[in-house]
Amino acid sequence: MKTISKTRLLGLAVVGLCLTSCETLENRISEHPDIFNSLSPRDQALVRQGQIRSGMSTNAVWLAWGSPEQKTVGEMRGHQTETWIYLAGTTAYGYGYGPYGYGYGPWGYGGFGVGVARFHHGGRFAFFGDPFYDPFYYSYIPPTIYYPYKTVTFSGGRVMSFQYFVNRY
Repeated sequence: MKTISKTRLLGLAVVGLCLTSCETLENRISEHPDIFNSLSPRDQALVRQGQIRSGMSTNAVWLAWGSPEQKTVGEMRGHQTETWIYLAGTTAYGYGYGPYGYGYGPWGYGGFGVGVARFHHGGRFAFFGDPFYDPFYYSYIPPTIYYPYKTVTFSGGRVMSFQYFVNRY
């Protein structure tokens, strides 16, 4: 009985920590009013809408968009740059080659065929059945695919350029 109550208490603590540690626009502004108040009225309005513009500071972009998943450094036109990359994830349901998304055969579950493989020393090997079957490829838990959906490039602490990518998934 005590184990169940301790487990529930631990679960509630983890859920509470996850809910309170979520980084949102409102949280960033309320936790860092000094950064927000140092912005121009124009930039404050953009930040409240989650938007950025060329010439904005790194602090303003952080308030508007949050922390990036990746950062890269480089050079553009003789100036050092830093690019922030923001990722989004999508769940791949029904991936595969077939009409039902679980293989490549006529019913979507694989096919039957004959193949011949040649080895380096001239030997041959014939196989029958599904040459592309991989029991570990198909999972009951669909994979999450992460892709960049927006980037911003800074030079001298100011936005040089930013991009929004088209979601292709």
